[in-house]
Amino acid sequence: MIIEFQNVSKVLGGKVVLDRLDLGIEKGETFVIVGPSGVGKSVTLKHMVRLLTPDRGRVMVGGACVSEARGGALARIRSRFGYLFQGGALLAWLDVFENVALPLREKTEMTEDQIRQRVFETLRLVGLENDAEKYPSDISGGMRKRAGLARAIVHNPEIVLYDEPTSGLDPVTSRTIDALIDNLRRSLGVTSVVVTHDLHSALAIGTRIAMLHGGRIVELATPEDFVKSTVPEVAAFLESQYISRRGPWERKEQ
Repeated sequence: MIIEFQNVSKVLGGKVVLDRLDLGIEKGETFVIVGPSGVGKSVTLKHMVRLLTPDRGRVMVGGACVSEARGGALARIRSRFGYLFQGGALLAWLDVFENVALPLREKTEMTEDQIRQRVFETLRLVGLENDAEKYPSDISGGMRKRAGLARAIVHNPEIVLYDEPTSGLDPVTSRTIDALIDNLRRSLGVTSVVVTHDLHSALAIGTRIAMLHGGRIVELATPEDFVKSTVPEVAAFLESQYISRRGPWERKEQ
């Protein structure tokens, strides 16, 4: 397991958000965590890079305990991650190029020529090589998400965390983001952890899907088995998004 939660509990604002949560994520997979708003999806994600610390239990990354790490040890663990925040989190006063270059300037000793080459290689991956000089206010929401993704992967992380990557996007743009996430796994071999309420996205990109409810995982399955779940909370969530047992995810069995 590259990421493991061991009996993790977290209380926020007097509410139990995670309740003795156990989960394991394999290297190279796209692990998707789904569920309605407020069930702890983003809280789970933040524990992986210690933006939050468990009240009880441990979070392991590659055999190291990130929930107990300090100083340089914590920095080394965090350097293994890229993080796409829900809104893209681009700096408004920097153009796309400089936003994407920021992690390289802060965390590496690359020369300006090396930075320029690496940034444009990454922008080509997300289809923004012709938009490097534009500012966040000049581009669409979908382009801002792609720029945020480029910034998350520019330093070649082993693991990329995605917080609601398709939130606020139209269906066509959402499927473009899905394709980018899937392509990164296939072409670069990165481990992806995605939290989303968008089941269409989860079924398209996930190797496994976990549903959170009541602070615990109530279902964990491949897409083709997830849609067949008899767990009441899963069945209701599927029905709310008009998803039947038959669909394009069935092609994964062929």
